[in-house]
Amino acid sequence: MSWKTAPLNSIALRLSALFILVAMAVFLLIGSALYRQVDRSLDLLPRAELNARFSVLESTLNRFGTPEHWAKINNKLNLLSEEDKRIRFWVVSSNPAFEYGHPSELVRAFGEGPQGMRDLRLPDRPYPYKVLVSELPALGERPPLRFLIGIDTETFWQAQHSLLVAIVGLAVLGVLLASLLGYWVARIGLRPLLALSNEAQALAPPRLDGRLQTQNLAPELAQFAGAFNAALDRVSQAYTQLEAFNADVAHELRSPLTNLIGQTQVALTRGRSAEHYFEVLQSNLEELERLRSIINDMLFLASADQGSKATALTQASLAEEVATTLDYLDYILEDAQVSVSVSGDAQAPIEKAQLRRALINLLNNAVQHTAPKQSIHVHIEAGPEQVSIAVSNPGPAIDDAHLPLLFERFYRVDAARSNSGGGNHGLGLAIVKAIALMHGGEVFVSSVKGENTFGIRLPATRRSGPSSPLLAT
Repeated sequence: MSWKTAPLNSIALRLSALFILVAMAVFLLIGSALYRQVDRSLDLLPRAELNARFSVLESTLNRFGTPEHWAKINNKLNLLSEEDKRIRFWVVSSNPAFEYGHPSELVRAFGEGPQGMRDLRLPDRPYPYKVLVSELPALGERPPLRFLIGIDTETFWQAQHSLLVAIVGLAVLGVLLASLLGYWVARIGLRPLLALSNEAQALAPPRLDGRLQTQNLAPELAQFAGAFNAALDRVSQAYTQLEAFNADVAHELRSPLTNLIGQTQVALTRGRSAEHYFEVLQSNLEELERLRSIINDMLFLASADQGSKATALTQASLAEEVATTLDYLDYILEDAQVSVSVSGDAQAPIEKAQLRRALINLLNNAVQHTAPKQSIHVHIEAGPEQVSIAVSNPGPAIDDAHLPLLFERFYRVDAARSNSGGGNHGLGLAIVKAIALMHGGEVFVSSVKGENTFGIRLPATRRSGPSSPLLAT
């Protein structure tokens, strides 16, 4: 997938959106702080100018107290007003001879208010005047006066508005630049990820031996590539096992189907006696039973693969379950001329039918690889968190490389162990493993000093009591 055709939810666009949000937040904070600071400064300017002008005029205003002298003050105020059109003067008095600026009723009412700096809005002006109201005491013929000096704030408001427009414009421009640069940076930063994606797309069945390169990658991508490679290892192993499993299933099903078809075709070539047809049907029935056993075991394993759990758990004695299983296998043990001894006991929550099935498969596996007149030993051991059932039989040593794979489906070490497990079709030990996992346990195997041991470990609820007496059959 190229960057030009990236969907709206791509990482590059998401990172760009985050850059936009961050830029907007930064520009908003900086712009707000700058605007408040300038607004405070612009408010101080007219105040400072009014105070400066009043300080110049104050001594003159307090020196003259006659109408003749007040005419000179009016002239001076006229000159000052003509010099700076922003400035206006009003003098409010009870004697019209001492007034200035033709104060209207609005100005008079404003002048009679409190002294100090206040805003005055006139009907003919869109912006208010900043006005300094001062009181002059009576002097000679002059009664007490209210002297008002005001400055038009239009220029200050326009400067403030221009600043706001500039800040907003710069913020918008900055956000646009941040979004474009953010997208560009995101594209550059995600190039290694795009390379990994292209590399991963080249890995597909049946060629699963390739792996992502982890050298010279950023730590985050190296961790991701390592996890992806580990997942590929598991997929490759599962794919290999699946191929082997499919081949083994085809082989196991082909033999009984070939026998069924062959025997039936031979029987139909010419007329046969009823006794012969009976023998053919009997043989076909055995092959069908074998097929059904394989299919049932495969369905059971498929159910276990879907995460089925043992739910009908009962607290039971494992030694008693082993004894019950040995009673069921009594004829098999007698035909094989093999004895079984049992030691130890433990209590555990189990699903009895499933555990007995696992025990049958473990004992069948041991019987098939035990020479006549020899003994199989079953040892039950209780631990603080787990209990174990180990089935040991004398036999040739198994190479360590094969031990972890013996509980896999249809796994064969050699011809001598090609039919291990219940039903003689290579699924017995795999079923043992599935039953252990359904109980929240695990399986184990060892081959030490001429003794091969297969077993399961199950969760325990408490420690068992003293070991039970030795049991033997």
